Amino acid sequence: MTKCHITYLACAAALVGVGLGAAPPVAEHRTHLVFPGESIQQAVDDAAPGDTVLVTTGTYHESVKVTTPGLTLRGMGRDTVIKPSADKAAHSCADAGNGICVTGTADRALEDVTVADLTVTGFPRTGLYADATNRLTVRNVAAVANGVWGIAQEHSVRGVFRKNAARDNGDAGLFLANTVNAEEGAADTQGAVVAGNRLEGNRIGLTVRRLRNLTVADNHVTGNCAGVFIVGDENKPRAGALTVRDNHILRNNKSCPKTARLDALQGSGIVLTGAEDTLITRNTITANAGNSPMSGGIVLFKSMVGTTSERNRITENTLRDNAPADLVNADTGEGNTFVANTCGASRPAGLC
Repeated sequence: MTKCHITYLACAAALVGVGLGAAPPVAEHRTHLVFPGESIQQAVDDAAPGDTVLVTTGTYHESVKVTTPGLTLRGMGRDTVIKPSADKAAHSCADAGNGICVTGTADRALEDVTVADLTVTGFPRTGLYADATNRLTVRNVAAVANGVWGIAQEHSVRGVFRKNAARDNGDAGLFLANTVNAEEGAADTQGAVVAGNRLEGNRIGLTVRRLRNLTVADNHVTGNCAGVFIVGDENKPRAGALTVRDNHILRNNKSCPKTARLDALQGSGIVLTGAEDTLITRNTITANAGNSPMSGGIVLFKSMVGTTSERNRITENTLRDNAPADLVNADTGEGNTFVANTCGASRPAGLC
């Protein structure tokens, strides 16, 4: 009898298929265990497409770069912690000040990577940074006290960001963009999803910059200077065609000073600047109050280069105790509608 040194099911498939033209057996995927004191990067480098790198509970001082398609990098919960190393950076991810990097190339997107169930904290730039990916999943990751972004993605499609916690990061807790290094039109994310995350104590909870075709749903956003920013500009195609629904956005009243690109921030719930055809619906937006030009519950505001927002629909939201008003339309764009919202005050009057 032939002896197969593979899993039982693959062995059976191989035996049945002999001489019948059946498909070759599916390769067995391995799990690579990493214990404290060992290198996560070494396990990632040793892994093949489809493998899992399982990082046990403990603190690991290193940056990790993932370039293998289909790889799962998973911890055992929030007590699996990745922090910066005092040693000289060993690769581009660490050199850039990032904790975990998931990167493809300009010619080929990195597909089907999952990062889950761990904490990444204290990096000078980004906790988890992704570039040129397709179907990246980031789930149950805590990104805490990183210098710029907690979790960030550029040049990518079909990303899924679920049940993460981004807290006390220098800029956005979650940052999704086409690119920050070039002037380009908005990119189609092909259905990216940001859902069920908790974004707290950042400069901005969530920034969606120059993107289209994306859903932001069921997130809890609190204690930031601003809750959610949908950002566009004069480039073509325009940012928009997004859905922002069923989020809880409350008390984003931290005060942040003006920067080279943005006015001082405080008390902003959802802000749209230079966006089109966006649906904002069934959100609960409470007690966001401040003296910034963009303060208020839901705010439409011209972009930093003066581009207006157009044809956005703000409907069936519940707003209360936001200041200077629950609904603020400081934009001169055409076709924006405010329908069936429950609120107490608006600027100009009559939007509630």
